[in-house]
Amino acid sequence: MQIQQFYDKGLAHASYAVRCGRQVAIIDPGRDPQPYYDFADEHEARIVAVIETHPHADFVSSHLEIAEETEATIYCSKLVGAKYPHKTFDDGDRLKLGSYELHAINTPGHSPDSISILLMDEMAQSRAVFTGDTLFVGDVGRPDLREDEAVGGHKREELAAQMYRSTRNKLMTLPGATKVYPAHGPGSLCGKTTSTDLDSTIAKELKTNYALQPMSEDEFIKVLLEDQPFVPKYFGHDVKINKAGAPSFEDSIRSVPHLSSTAALEPGVLVIDTRPAAKFRAGHLSGAINLQDGGKFETWLGSVVGPNEKFYLLADSQIALDTVVRKTAKIGYEGNIKGAMLAPASLPETAPAVDVAQVREHPESFTIVDIRNHAEAKNQVFDNALVIPLPELRERAHEIPTDKPVLIHCAGGYRSAAGASIVQAALPSAQVLDLGEAITDFQKAAVH
Repeated sequence: MQIQQFYDKGLAHASYAVRCGRQVAIIDPGRDPQPYYDFADEHEARIVAVIETHPHADFVSSHLEIAEETEATIYCSKLVGAKYPHKTFDDGDRLKLGSYELHAINTPGHSPDSISILLMDEMAQSRAVFTGDTLFVGDVGRPDLREDEAVGGHKREELAAQMYRSTRNKLMTLPGATKVYPAHGPGSLCGKTTSTDLDSTIAKELKTNYALQPMSEDEFIKVLLEDQPFVPKYFGHDVKINKAGAPSFEDSIRSVPHLSSTAALEPGVLVIDTRPAAKFRAGHLSGAINLQDGGKFETWLGSVVGPNEKFYLLADSQIALDTVVRKTAKIGYEGNIKGAMLAPASLPETAPAVDVAQVREHPESFTIVDIRNHAEAKNQVFDNALVIPLPELRERAHEIPTDKPVLIHCAGGYRSAAGASIVQAALPSAQVLDLGEAITDFQKAAVH
């Protein structure tokens, strides 16, 4: 028996292959199925099952594509209401995998249709539990992603109460040595305090996970709901895609239109420029938003751009362009790309450089906008800064006074590059400055 974890750092997403002899079950696969095919081929094994612990909000799954390619059966809870061919997998259901068995456990809380998968050996001993977005290392899944009517209209308090019962009555009763394999790691927006460890045990979680400590149901609901991170715009969109099953990853990428760098762009269509901030500042298309390709590109794209918005995607090399197109497809936005293209040689707009010394000496001379998330912004770097988190900035830029130069800052520089470009596009007559990485010096000063 072998358990192989596949980890996508950009989405903080963990998926799994469980191999028993020459049979493989895939749990919560990402959009690109190739790593799972490669794993099966390497071990001369066959993928016989694909299990979805729930319809994911933060990435598009390849469960349908894998099933169509390999003739594997998809398993998920009957509560999903899945529109693709599948077998239901709920409390009491079992799936044989060689000499081992996979048992379904209904563990609602993150979503009403969440299941965990218990791996049992030949001696009927629990070896591992794949907890999806129910139990993370150091955290549990957030219960506030299914409130929109389009994804079920489930109230967060009700789901939080279900999470309390799922953890206490189902997962916390498992033997302490049972390995815990969650669907997410640090940085995932499906939780709030996830550990840097990518696996654990039930015993360790009982000892160290804040959400599993002794408390009443009411206390648990209060603790779980406070300080949850923002909900990206694309989350509900991906739940709907995953309930239906996504089309082929490579076919979807090939269908993205590629344009010449000299092509005329349709007026009014968003331009997402993925080049480094320095290149963007040196020259860019008017109104473009600078979402640099980086560790969290997919999350920020799906947080700034709505699921029904079309956009052009720009990069500075063919390799970089191919990379961001593939990342865009991981959140199901490839169909939104009006055209993918290399940045033109001549770019009309430049961004002014910030005089850091003047900011240090006379911060009152600027309208300072802090685009960190609300929880981060509790620790202010500048007095009287206007807090508008990046995911809200396009909708709220008009709230920013323009009688002084507008200075945008975040925590490290990545978000402020995006934020400054958003504000400049929304307020073209304002002088907009990006404090960038210089913010770290101000943070140190604020601490001391």
